[in-house]
Amino acid sequence: MESRGTARRRRGPGAPRPPAPGSSRAVTVVSIAASDSGGGAGIQADLLTFAAHGVHGATVLTAATAQNTREVTAVEPSSTRFIARQIDAVFSDFRPAAVKVGMLYDAPRIRAVAAGLKRHGARNVVVDPVMVAKSGARLLSRAAVATLRDRLLPLADLVTPNIPEAEVLAGMRIRSAAERRIAAAAIYDLGPRAVLVKGGHGRGAGLRDLLFDGRFFTEFTAPRIRTRATHGTGCTLSSAIAANLALGLDLDEAIVAAIRYLRAGLERGRFPGSGFGVPDHFPGRT
Repeated sequence: MESRGTARRRRGPGAPRPPAPGSSRAVTVVSIAASDSGGGAGIQADLLTFAAHGVHGATVLTAATAQNTREVTAVEPSSTRFIARQIDAVFSDFRPAAVKVGMLYDAPRIRAVAAGLKRHGARNVVVDPVMVAKSGARLLSRAAVATLRDRLLPLADLVTPNIPEAEVLAGMRIRSAAERRIAAAAIYDLGPRAVLVKGGHGRGAGLRDLLFDGRFFTEFTAPRIRTRATHGTGCTLSSAIAANLALGLDLDEAIVAAIRYLRAGLERGRFPGSGFGVPDHFPGRT
């Protein structure tokens, strides 16, 4: 395994690139995730991100949550049959160029989603392994982790765990840069084509996101933005990566562009409620 060092010095693409004018068919990205009634995360954040990137957003609802900027008070999962029907409806018509997978709730829903992705030969699959809400509420049952590892990760082109999620998936504690690399390699061995261990839960003035593609480690580094407008950041980053992959960027370029987009949103964070704020999903507007 080799290291390509830091990606901070690379000049990645700037603002999200919309489809070419006059295109006969819109580029579609589908979000397979839960609804956030507060509008800050989940499918709502994904659709805002897709719109900001100029792609059409389709959805497969895995669950509905009752939540606001402070807490999650209830979760109602979709039936596995309904999840399968949504997947078939979307893929049979829109032919998504990329897929973002978020909160799946439990093992039966993971199996339903994995089966649907395989059935339709889904491409550019970005899996955000959502386990715990910003408020601390559990969004993936502990019993479902093994199913996530075995059924879904092998279908992913990229999996984007934060450090606590990477610890669960890799089955180890992460306390150093070296352990982060070991964990990324362990998750890669579960089957995804690449792993991005996000550094938002790390400490210090610098933020380091670590990509491992089975051969190279690449670090994306930047100064940490001190803000409480962090609700939905994981959803936003993974959906931005998926959108950029759908628009034809390679993986490194898609990650660089998505990080830049998220950072711009965090710098203009909004606080619609009395708890955590959310990134501005259209940071380029005046």
